[in-house]
Formats: sequence, C-alpha cells, structure tokens
Amino acid sequence: MATSRVPLVLLACGSFNPITNQHMRLFELARDHMHSTGQYQVVGGVVSPVSDGYGKQGLVLAKHRVAMAKLALRSSNWVTVDDWESRQPDWTETAVTMSLKQYNMEKSSRLSAPSPQLKLLCGADFLESFKIPGLWQEDHVEEVAGRFGLVCVSRGGLEPERAVHESDTLSAHRRNVFHVREWVSNETSATEVRRALRRDLSVKYLIPDSVIEYIHQHNLYT
Repeated sequence: MATSRVPLVLLACGSFNPITNQHMRLFELARDHMHSTGQYQVVGGVVSPVSDGYGKQGLVLAKHRVAMAKLALRSSNWVTVDDWESRQPDWTETAVTMSLKQYNMEKSSRLSAPSPQLKLLCGADFLESFKIPGLWQEDHVEEVAGRFGLVCVSRGGLEPERAVHESDTLSAHRRNVFHVREWVSNETSATEVRRALRRDLSVKYLIPDSVIEYIHQHNLYT
C-alpha cells in the first residue's frame, strides 16, 4: 500500500522586479524534487512580492510587480500570487509572512482536509543572506528553518551545502533544508533583465511576452 504523502505548499518571497521565466522554473524544479522524496505531495505554490517599503533601488511599485506576476502565472495551474505582503506599508520579515500564511491555510482547511505544510522556496543565494550580520534575527532563522523548512535550488557557482554548514541554526535543521540541483543551467536574473530594458535590448524568452507587453504599456524600467 502506498505511503500517505504530506501535502505541501511552496512559498517564494522576493522582489519579482520583474518576475522572470527562471522564477517560475524554480517552482517546477522544486515540485519534482519534493515528489521524488516520496514524502510530499505539492498541492500549491505561492509568489509573494515584497512591499514598496522594502526600499530597494530600482524597485517599481508593488501594484506593477503583482500585476506582472499574475500575468506570468496565467499559464500555471498550481502557482498563484498572494498580494498581502505587497500591500503592507513596511517591509515584512519572511518569518512573519510564513506564519501568517500558515495560519490562513490552517483556518481555511480546519473543516476539510488536513492543512498542508509550508516551506520556503528560494535560490542558493538566499541561504547566503543568513550570514549577513544584522540582516536576520536569530529567532526568525530558527522559525523559517525549524518550523517550516526550505527548498533551495542551486544557482550558479553558489554552494548551498556550505551555507548550511557555516550556520549553526541551519546545520541543526539540515534535515529540513532540501537541496535541489538544476542540471539545465539558467542564469537569468531580474537584474540583467532590468539592465537590458534600460538599454532598449530584447528580453524575449527571458520573461513572458505578456510581461514584456505590460512593461512597455506602463513604461517601466526605462
């Protein structure tokens, strides 16, 4: 008899400035990997763009980033956009966003099926951020890695295993940090997309056509 799998939702937080094909590809890679463990059944994916309060240079308004993400994900039947974080006046810590999302999932599933688990989907560069002094509160690292867990997709020459090894908290919860290897190299970054747009260069096949059209309509990244 087949072992019952744990329902799982993958949550990706970030600027999505703009959302790229690579952002969406992370979800597909992560779902395949988590299914291959034999433990999980991915039942959903969520893109959560940061608010304007994040204050990052070159960050276009949240309403545009949310709109572009929704356009891009029209082709997905399992990944959606959650605009709660983007609507907050200040930047929301990842641990807070995850706790609220988990609460909402438990509330909505209380009378039906068991509530899915929630894990943070990220690139290997995200793990590196745990080493930046003052960026993360230690109890938030504990919350994200211990209570929820991470699904980390390799990117470029970064070594997620080393980032886990160099963090006492991540190392303590290493069984809850899932490493996903991307064998088909794709180094598309939103930074390079923005640079190309500023220089009036083509970004076709790097981001969805619907997003390119939206960018031109609203004169973004010029």
